[in-house]
Amino acid sequence: MLGFSTFAALLPDFIRDWQLTNTQAGWISAIFLGGYAASVPVLVSLTDRIDPRRIYLISTALGAVAALGFALFAEGFWTAMLFRGLAGVSLAGTYMPGLKALSDRIEGPKQPRFIAFYTGGFGTGVATSFLVTGAITASMDWRWAFGVAALGSLAAFVIVARTLAPAKVEKADAPPTALLDFRPVLRNRSAMAYTLCYAVHNWELFGMRSWVVALLVFTQARHNADVGALSPTIVATVMTLLGVWASIMGNELAMRFGRRRLIFFVMLSSAVLCAFIGFTSALSYMLVAALCLVHGVTVAGESAAVTAGAIGTAAPGYRGATMALHSTLGFAFAFVGPLAFGWVLDLTGGESVLGWGLAFASMGVVMALGLVGLAVLRPNELEGDKLSRK
Repeated sequence: MLGFSTFAALLPDFIRDWQLTNTQAGWISAIFLGGYAASVPVLVSLTDRIDPRRIYLISTALGAVAALGFALFAEGFWTAMLFRGLAGVSLAGTYMPGLKALSDRIEGPKQPRFIAFYTGGFGTGVATSFLVTGAITASMDWRWAFGVAALGSLAAFVIVARTLAPAKVEKADAPPTALLDFRPVLRNRSAMAYTLCYAVHNWELFGMRSWVVALLVFTQARHNADVGALSPTIVATVMTLLGVWASIMGNELAMRFGRRRLIFFVMLSSAVLCAFIGFTSALSYMLVAALCLVHGVTVAGESAAVTAGAIGTAAPGYRGATMALHSTLGFAFAFVGPLAFGWVLDLTGGESVLGWGLAFASMGVVMALGLVGLAVLRPNELEGDKLSRK
């Protein structure tokens, strides 16, 4: 995960040095997620048939190649697209296959809690990537940040290879359908409802993470602000770490007060924040930084709850396929989120208060559509959720 946020953390520098438009910058951010979305249906569906550990190890090796390739060879739009796309494929083979390996080993009412901590680890990795990138580039060339990210992938390879025992997938446990036949998953109303929520959640989450540093840099320059310790990369790091806590606590609250209720409240809160956060760049850097931290809580607060919901309502034998479709739709929306953000920013005149305001508001509109879908589909609660025991 060390390479996850390297490009986002350095986005203003790349826009300046490579003379990128906001739309081009959005494409480079989005292709990472596009590589993920294009490969995750196959890689995660395979976990119903072969040991997820094998997929994970191959994918971490690819991640090291992608990060090192960016460090050595990236010099503009097209080379950046190539290596960030490969990095997205690597993520597709590690995130959900790793979660599949975990969920196969832990069943019952405690499973959602373990899933929450695992997905929280994703956010910790994103935050660490922001922090490490900012620390390295404070005194060294940006290429060193990608080089260190390659070492992180190699470290993950060694840890999993040495600590996670191989497992055999019995033929009797494999689904009878073809590898990419998602019809049984599509017929699962509850799993699809949680997946829809995950999709709009990712649109907002990755739109925010891809552009938050650029928003803060714009606001700092507009007000010539002395930010002290609250530099844009530090704010992004703290924002993401708050999201880890919010994701874990969100799942705990879902188990206590009801999963649908929690998801609806968090998504509504986030949509409201999106409606005005960009416009506050006209006021002060510290206000924008504070609102970004609050947004870090709301943007991630339902993450673990919706993923645990999709896995917990998956049909027997189709957990991997459910996770594959869940992740495919989620990261397809994550691909479009940063791109749409950059497009709105360019369409409204580039980096201006109006542009930032409308770009963030566009994410709020998407969240509102997700709220409608949740209200219509009404997914089931999970075993272990308080409302499911009534």
